[in-house]
Amino acid sequence: PRVCVVGSGPAGFYTAQHILKHHGGALVDIYEKLPVPFGLVRFGVAPDHPEVKNVINTFTQTAHSERCAYYGNVTVGRDVTVPELQRAYHAVVLSYGAEDNRVLGIPGENLPGVYSARAFVGWYNGLPENRHLKPDLSCETALILGHGNVALDIARILLSPLQLLRKTDITDSSLAALACSKVKRVWLVGRRGPLQVAFTIKELREMINLPGARAVLDPADFTGLESAVKDAPRPRKRLTELMMKTALEKPVEMQAGAAAPREWGLKFQRSPLEVLPSADGSRARGVRLALTRLEGSGDSAKAVPTGDEEELECGLVLSSIGYRSLPLDPAVPFDSQRGVIPNSSGRVEGVPGLYCSGWVKRGPTGVIITTMNDSFDTAQSVLEDLQGGVLDASPFREGFGLVESILRSRGVRPVSFSDWQKIDAAEVARGKAAGKPREKIVDPAEMLQIIGH
Repeated sequence: PRVCVVGSGPAGFYTAQHILKHHGGALVDIYEKLPVPFGLVRFGVAPDHPEVKNVINTFTQTAHSERCAYYGNVTVGRDVTVPELQRAYHAVVLSYGAEDNRVLGIPGENLPGVYSARAFVGWYNGLPENRHLKPDLSCETALILGHGNVALDIARILLSPLQLLRKTDITDSSLAALACSKVKRVWLVGRRGPLQVAFTIKELREMINLPGARAVLDPADFTGLESAVKDAPRPRKRLTELMMKTALEKPVEMQAGAAAPREWGLKFQRSPLEVLPSADGSRARGVRLALTRLEGSGDSAKAVPTGDEEELECGLVLSSIGYRSLPLDPAVPFDSQRGVIPNSSGRVEGVPGLYCSGWVKRGPTGVIITTMNDSFDTAQSVLEDLQGGVLDASPFREGFGLVESILRSRGVRPVSFSDWQKIDAAEVARGKAAGKPREKIVDPAEMLQIIGH
């Protein structure tokens, strides 16, 4: 059987890996719109978290299997349609992730100085579409809307000492911009309370221990939480206890003459109403927030406005309220309300032979391990359908042979995995010269030039 996977991030690679491992004859082709593979492992994981990127070694092993092929620089839905892929393959798995962000839906969110977390992370991680972002870091206070790991990543990158970032694969241009940054205070604002934060203890601890920065947490925010947290699951309990401990710690006295430290803090039960424009209307100068109270408890607690408001001054606003998947092809059902492809165990509803895995299947939540389990679940559905005769693998399907002629007729030249390895080698060589693990190439035209396309 020939299986095609659309998207080369963790969902795509884990789906391919599971199918290849558990079916001795399956051939899997992975399609990717960028010339370079690995999706959010390359473009989402923070540059100072190199250990998280080790999964790339596993993915590379999968790509080197003689039953697996990688075709980069191919945009499914434009260069080749999903129905065309269905004619070429016995099964098609959509694992293309979430390539958009949720919007705040408030006045002023399009003012200069307001950015989505997705674009900002893409900018410092070298995602081609965000390479021209040029965020304005000339203000002292930044405000991040959201209490997830991505929000903490951004706060950490904004406040990290440059010598820490210089040793990472952060892009050269964002390092230069951060070197001139005036930002020294970052507020992370969430609609709900300390018991509902979405970040993990590892990320929080890293932020608390960040050299040259101090945490500013208000002990009043944690009043009465000791009893509430007693019956909470252990990870939630430990996370809350760490916040409480940090809130109660006395700030370390600074030596006389030492520079004022950078600082960051968490603000709870505040919901954005409006990004406030500067007097001349040319940029953001702050955010007007509704104070909220919680109805219900635990993860299902809802934030309800109390009628009180406050303003927070800041020149940089980052909205980190979640990523969003987009429909890929009119032939594929899509639930635009939830931003997912309707499916059961990865089987796309009403379209036999079509599957989905990862964020486009279950929504943009969870870490790489969550996506791994989710992808194995979809791969299992494909294997069951092959075994149970739901998918008939007997008619011959041409696979890439058919797709190649379609792409050629449309003037599209795919990039192979060995092409990617040439780009990889060039990045590593450039990085070595600068004392970094790699210097990412951010322009797709330059990537294609390196491989002689």
